[in-house]
Amino acid sequence: MSKPRARAKIQRMTFPAPVPEIPAANVDKAAAYYVHTLGFTFDWGDDQGGIAGISRGNCRLFITNRSFRDSYGNIGPILFWLNLDSKAEVDELFAQWKAAHAKIVSEPEDKPWKLREFMAADLDGNLIRVFYDFRHDT
Repeated sequence: MSKPRARAKIQRMTFPAPVPEIPAANVDKAAAYYVHTLGFTFDWGDDQGGIAGISRGNCRLFITNRSFRDSYGNIGPILFWLNLDSKAEVDELFAQWKAAHAKIVSEPEDKPWKLREFMAADLDGNLIRVFYDFRHDT
């Protein structure tokens, strides 16, 4: 009879929200769009350094230019999702962004997969998919 193998224990940890890296032709112009049109706060950085950080509530994003990304080989455009807390928040954010003349790709809609979502784009063609998962709503 063989001895049972020891299993490696995986420590359970809570991960923070991920921070997407948003590719941009110009960090300063992209950051200005996120701040003035989408309501984010400029935290740090510039195009000369190749990277900037912006935030809105608990959401953080890094914006990077081509020279910053070249050594890593990542290119855009990308798509990232913003998970809100209710259908009402999805509709409210849509109204805010539309009023600010954001590039709206699709209007809020309840999807068959139980997400209420809409999509917007930034200056570089990156897509932002805003959603609420209503699967467990009664």
